[in-house]
Amino acid sequence: MKQDVRILLLGEPKVGKTSLIMSLVGEEFPEEVPLRAEEITIPADVTPEKVPTHIVDYSETEQSDEVLKNEIIKANVVCVVYDVTNEDTIDKIKTKWIPLVNGDAEKGNKVPIILVGNKSDLRCGSSMETILPIMNQFSEIETCVECSAKNLKNISELFYYAQKAVLHPTAPLYDPEDKQLKPLCVRALSRIFSISDQDNDRILSDAELNCFQKSCFGNPLAPQALEDVKTVVWKNTSDGVQDNGLTLNGFLFLNTLFIQRGRHETTWTILRKFGYDDNLELTDDFLYPEIQVPVGCTTELNPLGYQFLQRLFDKYDEDKDSALSPAELRNLFCVCPYMPWGAEVYLAVPTTDDGYISNHGYRCQWTLSAYFDIHRCLEHLGYLGYPILTEQESQTAAVTVTQDKEVDLEKHQTQRSVFLCKVIGPQGTGKTAFLQAFVGRSVENKGNPSSAFSPYAINTVQVSNQEKYLILNEVDVEVEFLKASDASCDVACLMYDASDPHSFDYCASIYKQHYMESNIPCVLVASKVDLPEVKQFHGMTPAEFCYKHQLPPPLPFSSLFLNSTSKTIYSRLAWAAVYPHLNGSDMSNTSYWLRVALGSAVVAVLGFAIYRAVARLK
Repeated sequence: MKQDVRILLLGEPKVGKTSLIMSLVGEEFPEEVPLRAEEITIPADVTPEKVPTHIVDYSETEQSDEVLKNEIIKANVVCVVYDVTNEDTIDKIKTKWIPLVNGDAEKGNKVPIILVGNKSDLRCGSSMETILPIMNQFSEIETCVECSAKNLKNISELFYYAQKAVLHPTAPLYDPEDKQLKPLCVRALSRIFSISDQDNDRILSDAELNCFQKSCFGNPLAPQALEDVKTVVWKNTSDGVQDNGLTLNGFLFLNTLFIQRGRHETTWTILRKFGYDDNLELTDDFLYPEIQVPVGCTTELNPLGYQFLQRLFDKYDEDKDSALSPAELRNLFCVCPYMPWGAEVYLAVPTTDDGYISNHGYRCQWTLSAYFDIHRCLEHLGYLGYPILTEQESQTAAVTVTQDKEVDLEKHQTQRSVFLCKVIGPQGTGKTAFLQAFVGRSVENKGNPSSAFSPYAINTVQVSNQEKYLILNEVDVEVEFLKASDASCDVACLMYDASDPHSFDYCASIYKQHYMESNIPCVLVASKVDLPEVKQFHGMTPAEFCYKHQLPPPLPFSSLFLNSTSKTIYSRLAWAAVYPHLNGSDMSNTSYWLRVALGSAVVAVLGFAIYRAVARLK
């Protein structure tokens, strides 16, 4: 909504433009009227709409045509004043003043006009019979007010209507020629209907209508008023009321009726409550509320956020199978101008056997969004109506900004629930298979017919009887160099191919370059242990390297045998991320190191033996 209103009064000499302004300000008819009144500013606190209003007079004898053009450009609304007793001043409305104001303006960009018939005290009847054809000819005319500067009749009403024409404009909402809502208005109201239809049955029940009414206007409707509304819609539409509730067509008709009866401020109140500006676009303030995320802090959804998202899931899971099919997912995001989640989501989160987004996977994807791109996450929550449905000031109420990681490290504890693991290794190591195994899929059967790729996989892991979200981020570089930003994380998983003699050397180089002097815990993973293990071309074996640098010995992984041993790697990564201060503390115990190293070797040999046995059976 505009922050102030600028009203320009135009008209033939002697019609009473200056008298109208002075009668409004002085609350009495002036004995002496100057050729032109100085610009008047009415403070916000004395106007009905609580917006500062500037009233500008025009005098043909005192001002040039150039000045007049500039004033028209600056005006938000123009009041064309005529003398109800002078036919010539009425004719000049259509032959002179309206062409002067909007002659070069395109349809939709015209300045709203209020026709003001002054000196009604000098005429017995009304001038409306003569004015109506003019109003029908020019769609930019908002209304006509007959008044008297001498008797103070309708003076305040005149300026109220002028304010209203600016703050609650008809032009963006309604096409008077076609007598219907404009497409952008239909789009906005359809989104509002969809958000307000909380059970997704395409009907606004009495309870839903009252929730909507309370959100927009502060109070629910009385039962009789509610019935009266539905009766009006039922009498005027064939499909506006269904099962004693309001359909989308009924909702659109009701708003059309408000506008046609001059109550477009009602529709604007609804639109602005749901975040729309004068151009019927959602405002930046609504979609992107300010949130401060200091360096070292992260963003997570909190219980309020998850509760809202669960309500949405339940609303759109129409077959109640605890999963969202592609069609159900599209319906959920129908209030967004674009589909927020692409094909890559089916690779990043756990899905059902049918390849649908499970309830758990849905929560994981929102968690991923909040962690990596909080502004985009807030935008999507805004489209979905979070502030309205939860009665919160903004979407930031759904988010927690965590404590600085350095503080967590000092205190040896954290309240965070989302942790990032960078999975780093040379190409062909099996990182993608490692990520897909984390969300319960094998690369061979990933259920993804498209060429989509996701560098992320997210799932939950139990750590000290608490559920934590672990994000795996695959990092793939062709040269032995990694940017510091690519290395930054809560835990690093350095992966090498146990069957490739050159593979480990890369991991050793990355460790020395980025992690040896840092507080970031590291876990080494030996992949493809189902293949014959070869000697690594490095100064020492992987086990010796880990012992020297007080790291846990390499953990074996095979995408062919996702047994409990493989799955414990993810738990080990999560534990290291949650308790980074314990990194390497177990390494002082030599017997522990020997036990784990021996266990790793046994698993590797056992995995290879199983692989050979399976191969012989094929």
